[in-house]
Amino acid sequence: MEEKVPFIGISRHRIGIDGVGVTTLAAFHGCPLKCRYCLNPSCSGPTENLPHYTPEELYRIVGVDNLYFLATKGGVCFGGGEPLLRIGFMEAFRECCGRSWSLTAETSLNVPKKSVERAAEVVDDFIIDCKDTNPDIYRSYTGLDNALMMDNLKWLLEKKGPEHIIVRVPSILDYNTEADTRRSVGLLRDMGVAHIDEFDYIVR
Repeated sequence: MEEKVPFIGISRHRIGIDGVGVTTLAAFHGCPLKCRYCLNPSCSGPTENLPHYTPEELYRIVGVDNLYFLATKGGVCFGGGEPLLRIGFMEAFRECCGRSWSLTAETSLNVPKKSVERAAEVVDDFIIDCKDTNPDIYRSYTGLDNALMMDNLKWLLEKKGPEHIIVRVPSILDYNTEADTRRSVGLLRDMGVAHIDEFDYIVR
C-alpha cells in the first residue's frame, strides 16, 4: 500500500498561472527553505490536520477536471512547499494519469540533483522560484546557500531546454534592490533562461 503524503491545499481551475491551459495546483507540505516572508507558512507547520493522499487518491480527486485538461492541454501543477521532496509520489502520479495531462513543478530546485534528474523524466514544465542569484542575499532570506539551486538550474536547462522553464525573480522588501534583481536577470539570461517572471513580494 502506497504511503499517504500531506498536502496544504488543492486549488482548481487556474488559468495562466501554473503552466499551460487549465491547471489544478496540488501543494505538498514540506520545504527545505526558511524564507522570511513565506507565502505558504503552513507547509512547515504540523501535519495532523492536513489531508493526506496517495497518488491514486489525488488522481481521482483532480480527475473531475479531465475534460478541461484535455481541451486546454493543461493538467496538474505540483507546488508547496517543495514538490521535488516528494518525487516518488510524482512518479507514481504520472503512472496514474499517463501522458495526456501536462505536469508542472513549482520548485526552489534546492534539492539533491538526483531528485531533479528523476523529476525531469515525469514533469513537462518547471517554474523555478529563484529568490536571488546573489548567494549572500539568498542565504540571508532563505537560510540556505543557492549553489545547489544554480547548479540544478544549469543542468535542467540543458536537459529540458529553456522553452520548458520559467524562472521567477522577486523583489523582496528589505532583502534585495532593483539593481540586485537586474543583476539576477542578466545572469539568468547569460545562462540561457528565456522566460523570466519578475514581480514584487507583497509582505503582509
